[in-house]
Amino acid sequence: MHTNVPSSKSRIHEQRNPVSILSIAFFLTATFMVIEFLVGLYTQSLALIADASHMLVDALALGVALLAVWLSSRPATADKTFGFYRIEILAALLNGLILIMIALGIFYESFHRFYEPPEIKTEWMIATAVVGLFVNLTNAYFLYGSQSLSLNVRAAFLHVMGDAIGSIGAIFAGILMKYKGWYIVDPVVSMTVGVLIIYNAGKLVRDSINILLEGTPGHINLEVIHQELCNVGGVKSIHDLHVWTLTSGFYAMSCHVVLTGEGEQHKILKELRSVLNDKFEVKHSTIQLEAKSLEDQEDHFCHSSS
Repeated sequence: MHTNVPSSKSRIHEQRNPVSILSIAFFLTATFMVIEFLVGLYTQSLALIADASHMLVDALALGVALLAVWLSSRPATADKTFGFYRIEILAALLNGLILIMIALGIFYESFHRFYEPPEIKTEWMIATAVVGLFVNLTNAYFLYGSQSLSLNVRAAFLHVMGDAIGSIGAIFAGILMKYKGWYIVDPVVSMTVGVLIIYNAGKLVRDSINILLEGTPGHINLEVIHQELCNVGGVKSIHDLHVWTLTSGFYAMSCHVVLTGEGEQHKILKELRSVLNDKFEVKHSTIQLEAKSLEDQEDHFCHSSS
């Protein structure tokens, strides 16, 4: 049986460890949260204090993401032979659930404000929302480059983008309330933001659960990968084929390969790994080579007569 396992350090290097990026986002969010809370106390604005509480949740989410990245970089042990990569996925799932709870809280508060919209100090609301938008766009700028590489960073990115959309909505609502007196705009905008948050958070939760259940990565079709491997010279059939995601961007595969008896085993193995890497982005593979005499068709995942 042959296996190809990249080291923990090499994988982290390839994916550009986002610790510094998450640290910047955490610092900016936590700093603005404190400022917004103090301004809320000074102006006796419940809206600003409530938004500061929302920023507190985001700061905690970024802190969880930062901790998860640090823990996932720890080396493998005898008890955790794959290392701690899955901590990143658990953190992403937790953040997705937090986002959904935030959205439900927005719906609840918005529902009550439809009937009794409070009078809001719009000048402070607009000014604070403008500063908040700047902070969130700055965070989004730092997180955007790495969010496609890590589900955990993607969760943090969705948090700050949700806040940025909320800030834009707050600015828009503040202007309408200030010049038109349409206080009903506040809950309408809030519910719109909540729908967007739930849509993105739902996908995040779905992807996290799929990884934890070791589902096949979305970009891989098992029938296609089976056929490509069977097309390699010297391969009679493939069975017990499994492909899963260990953590964001790190795909693993295991299978049994029945040989025809023609060709050198190390050349066949090299070509199989080349197909997996070049066509399917699978860099971690465990391939068991078997002689034709060991073939048991009843236990096969699939079978090729080639």
